[in-house]
Amino acid sequence: MGDEQRYGEYVAVRRHGHVVELVLDRPKAMNAVSTEMARSLSAACAALAEDAEARVVVLTSTHERAFCVGADLKERNSFSDADLRRQRPTMRASYTGVLELPMPTVAAVHGFALGGGFELALSCDLIVADPTAVVGLPEVSVGVIPGGGGTQLLPRRVGAARAAELIFSARRVAAPEARELGLVDLLVGEGEARTEALALGARIAANSPVGLRAAKRALRLGHGLDLRAGLEVEDAAWRTVAFSADRAEGVAAFNEKRKPQWPGE
Repeated sequence: MGDEQRYGEYVAVRRHGHVVELVLDRPKAMNAVSTEMARSLSAACAALAEDAEARVVVLTSTHERAFCVGADLKERNSFSDADLRRQRPTMRASYTGVLELPMPTVAAVHGFALGGGFELALSCDLIVADPTAVVGLPEVSVGVIPGGGGTQLLPRRVGAARAAELIFSARRVAAPEARELGLVDLLVGEGEARTEALALGARIAANSPVGLRAAKRALRLGHGLDLRAGLEVEDAAWRTVAFSADRAEGVAAFNEKRKPQWPGE
């Protein structure tokens, strides 16, 4: 399993070489995100963002029937308006913590990934799901809107009209349709989402850590810009890797027909 580090009661970090598993571990509540869990997730992401050894992060769940069912509505039921207002920055920081991780991220989804749970998956670069996966943003059915990035991340993935249909209808989407619509990226065998996401993570992590982070930066910053501005973003990212030790090692390894030993700088 590799060494495990806990962040509060509900979040764990497990290391598998350069692939780091960020684990949602609140099984009694199907990983519903409470204030405490949100704080733990933010703390874990802040530590991972600074971790030079972490080349890929895989977001997983310990619950056998759910990835994450979203915000903890039981906790929220007891809130005053002031409580809700006070909680907002904490909740928001947990989603942006995942979204702004500088290395590639993969979500491993089985069972329910609803509301904030699906938004955590959408905050990752790639989503691996198994046939039990059920995804959706049902927030308007309980009188709110997606507030963990859903109204912005979903249209960037599937287009404006498709995102509108899914958000306005609040419907849940089963795995085959989710794959067809691009709500998830890879559909794997039942019970294999975590294993396959970690395997994908390992394949990604074999590449240059400097290259991976720069490529992610270019992809993220360039999205939504016009082509000319986007190409300037790409050029700036290219310059950060062109003179790196990773590039020198990559070219040398290619020419010497051997596996690169990335310096990561």
